Amino acid sequence: MEPRLKYYQASPEGYRALNAWQLTITNSGLERSLQELVKIRASQINGCAFCIDMHWKDAVAAGEQEDRLYLLDAWRETDMYTDRERAALAWTEALTLISETHAPDDVFEEVRAQFDDKELADLSYAIAAINAWNRLAIGFRMVAGRYQPRPTTT
Repeated sequence: MEPRLKYYQASPEGYRALNAWQLTITNSGLERSLQELVKIRASQINGCAFCIDMHWKDAVAAGEQEDRLYLLDAWRETDMYTDRERAALAWTEALTLISETHAPDDVFEEVRAQFDDKELADLSYAIAAINAWNRLAIGFRMVAGRYQPRPTTT
């Protein structure tokens, strides 16, 4: 199986720009575990197998508990996530499904209570970025299952 188009080769400038934005978000100060949960949850909603595979593996490599990942799709029904994570996941769903939700006030108030201005902006950038990556991966049929995480440095 091969992707429809290797977009990163077809337009390396665009890829570098999106990757630079992603690196800025990664280094924003938001917890890595939170960023991975957000990436996986948005990717689940969008049905992006490539990104689910990648970020699941990255989360595990970074020390995330697998049972929390198994239950992520039903995060509202378990107490395995902190209030901060729950607010971030609700905001992720609201922004990922923006055409349906229009980012409701109650979800905004919940996330606003857990994140300061910079964190909330960075969280929203993280959600927007994974949605962009999902659209590229799905649209060009990136092949899931081949990704291997880079060794983490401690």
